[in-house]
Amino acid sequence: DDVPGRLEAVMGMVRGLAVTGDLAGARHHRARAIADAERWDDPELTARVITAFDVPAVWTRNDDEELARQVVAATERTLAALPTDGTALRSRLLTTLALESRGTTTDVGRRAAAEAEAIARRLEDPALLAFALNGRFMHAFGRPGSMRERATIGAELVELATAEGLVTFEVLGHLILVQTHAARAEFTAADAHADAADRLADRHEIPLVGVFTRWYAALRLAAAERDRPDAAEAAYGSAAADLDRAGMPGLAGGLLPLALLALRIARDEPIDADAWAETDWGPHEPWVRPLLLAAAGRGAEAAVAAAAVPESPHDLLREARLCLSARTALALGDDAATARAYRELLPLADELVGAGSGLLSFGPVAGHLADLATALGRPAEATEHRRQEREIATRAAEAGPA
Repeated sequence: DDVPGRLEAVMGMVRGLAVTGDLAGARHHRARAIADAERWDDPELTARVITAFDVPAVWTRNDDEELARQVVAATERTLAALPTDGTALRSRLLTTLALESRGTTTDVGRRAAAEAEAIARRLEDPALLAFALNGRFMHAFGRPGSMRERATIGAELVELATAEGLVTFEVLGHLILVQTHAARAEFTAADAHADAADRLADRHEIPLVGVFTRWYAALRLAAAERDRPDAAEAAYGSAAADLDRAGMPGLAGGLLPLALLALRIARDEPIDADAWAETDWGPHEPWVRPLLLAAAGRGAEAAVAAAAVPESPHDLLREARLCLSARTALALGDDAATARAYRELLPLADELVGAGSGLLSFGPVAGHLADLATALGRPAEATEHRRQEREIATRAAEAGPA
């Protein structure tokens, strides 16, 4: 039995399943292949099997957290069993470690990504570097306001992948740039990257790209055409239906209600807590619940829930969660939390909060900063933030209909 050949063939199939949209099948076969490889007590074979899954990833939450933990553990065991020389195989293992530890709050993934990138640059291997840049992207969320680093990564990926014919990484670069331009309400530029990603996806049969570009289209409609909230809600509903069929639970869980709540907050509409009472917020529930309790007039319960909010994952929705916490602080009249929210959101003053996800927006950050500054008794800052808010809203509207 040619075990190495069989396992590598399986991983080739896994890559194909992932790229063509069968993510559940890819996850199942990948888990079995890694477990089979480890049973042979051959670290190099295990390393080849682990790193064979070099499919680009743009979303910063794993679809299967248990599988991710298993892959991280297997990768760490394999790294420990192999030499620490700067080989391409080590770089791929380190990038895998970074990708599978996405969204975490430790620096394990970030350090792995940095070493993987350094090796790839030293070896001057374009495919290795593209993969390593994906790992670095997954950990470019260590602080609010790191959009420019992600834009740099996206631009390098597009340039590198275009030159080297690395189509899936070219798509990744365009999707990252959709996110970063959307964050700044630069919708004309974001449109160009979304169109480029869609063209590549159509040409090379990569169906999942459309999931992200359709969510972006809904975000764009909500932010650039604020007088059409019903159309934006319908667009989000359609995008969510596509997502439900895509097999990406790490993205789908609670996303539609979060987008609709964001739409209402962006329009400064009152929150009807009763209307959301039976909503499944998925992983977003700890950040949404205090706000809904406050909106329902249950201040004491809201304060308890707000105090229990965990540290946010370092991911594409980190800034959206900051906004939810800021609105909760305002609703509760919590001066300390309001001041903290102001400090955390201030680096994003020229952005649409949450739009860096490429999926949803709570409106101009400056508007929330103005509310926070007013609550803190800082009228001069509030006035300046209102000016910024109008400027960002104008920039968004200037893009016109898609």
